[in-house]
Amino acid sequence: MLLAELVATSDSVTATRSRTTKIALLADLIGRLAPDEVVAVIGMLVAAPRQGRLGVGWSTLSRIDAGPAERAGLTVADVDAIFSALAHTSGAGSAARRQALLAGLFDRATAAERPFLLGVLMGEVRQGALEGVLADAIAAGTGTPSELLRRAWMLTGSLTETARLAVTGGGAALTGVGLQVLRPVKPMLAASATTVEAALGDTGDAVVDYKLDGARIQVHRDGERISVFTRSLKDATARVPEVVAIVAQLPADRLILDGESLVLDDTSSRPRSFADTQSRFGARVAREELLRPYFFDLLHVDGVDLIDEPLHVRLAELERVAGPWRVPSVRTDDPQVAARILADSLAAGHEGVVVKSVDSTYAAGRRGTSWQKVKPVRTLDLVVLAAEWGHGRRSGWLSNLHLGARDPDGAYGEPGGFVMVGKTFKGMTDAMLGWQTEALQAIEVRRTEGTVWVRPELVVEIAFDAAQVSSRYPGGAALRFARVLRYREDKDATEADTISAVRVALPGSAPGR
Repeated sequence: MLLAELVATSDSVTATRSRTTKIALLADLIGRLAPDEVVAVIGMLVAAPRQGRLGVGWSTLSRIDAGPAERAGLTVADVDAIFSALAHTSGAGSAARRQALLAGLFDRATAAERPFLLGVLMGEVRQGALEGVLADAIAAGTGTPSELLRRAWMLTGSLTETARLAVTGGGAALTGVGLQVLRPVKPMLAASATTVEAALGDTGDAVVDYKLDGARIQVHRDGERISVFTRSLKDATARVPEVVAIVAQLPADRLILDGESLVLDDTSSRPRSFADTQSRFGARVAREELLRPYFFDLLHVDGVDLIDEPLHVRLAELERVAGPWRVPSVRTDDPQVAARILADSLAAGHEGVVVKSVDSTYAAGRRGTSWQKVKPVRTLDLVVLAAEWGHGRRSGWLSNLHLGARDPDGAYGEPGGFVMVGKTFKGMTDAMLGWQTEALQAIEVRRTEGTVWVRPELVVEIAFDAAQVSSRYPGGAALRFARVLRYREDKDATEADTISAVRVALPGSAPGR
């Protein structure tokens, strides 16, 4: 297949907002692929080449002075071969060799193909086709049931491998995919509920777990070999020796455990901030802080797959195998009991609770009603300082808002000014995007590439999960998972919340600087 065909499909997917149309376009493309092109094409569409890290950054790409070609001649196989050469280039002179390989690639690429290649290499193919859309397109393009393909995707942990199986072996190959110890599984996710009463209304008899604000871990054990994987299925074993040591002492030889890991305060045993856990989890060298695992599910034990068993069966085995390391949990169908568990979790410094049906099987990727998280919503009224132009389906709209809190005393700048505390593009309807694009340009003071800076006049109500310490912003604090609720046309900028109000939300912080 010519690269131009892939790029044309990607452009068409970008141009439509319809999920159905996106799936149809991608399914048509997949149906035209040769078996040996599937893995390469799926990897390019999700900006994750099958070769993994290619050793290419923007500084290298910005120095390319070649092409463009007048006629399309590059094939998918040509690009894939160059990616392989890039991945295997190392040692003395490797930078020059990579530069030459890229120059050769872009010299053969047309003007239409070059932006797509840059997106693949930089990990940002902005076409509005998330992996879920692509999974449904693979199912449609190969004539396999969507649920069967998604289950195989869950068990392989790889959409590209699942696509290869679907193209080369169809439904039979997908049916043959099973759970394998030491091969990570896509994690099951929880939907959101506003109250524990609402969640219990969907689940009935349920297990109510503490909702921890930590790093998701999936731990596999096969005899003496233990591997720890992240939420994104990356191997983090070498970074968490304390977790490995704990699992090594459990009374089972083969395990797949699902859970969270946290850094706890040495004196109070309360959870430290998510930033502390994230910093410790990402460290590649020895650190004093220890990660404490909390397990909430068990998918396999000693040759027995539990993934299709109801939750109450899985938890009985989890209690037997790893009882001391379980997340705090209570089984109930009583809203008052569930509300007390929520209050206890919050008092202990955690985020909230997850309400899980006792009959639920483990289903990766879908946010159905079987698992529902309940977290108190925090809100702040903040001022829009700037906005970035959107990509994909948001092209032409100002989308990513820069948010500022008031700094009345000038502790972080000019008295009466504003301190940036984060960005968000979440929670906006198309109507809101259209309105704010006009409103923000009307109060524009300057613009840089991709960003419009505005007078700090518009107040927006922001919901967020927590605040965290941040060296990125002058106020030392940033909002986590910020999303827009509404514009506060009843307020002006002098009524926005202060940086002190943001810092109060920091774990263990008091008001003020």
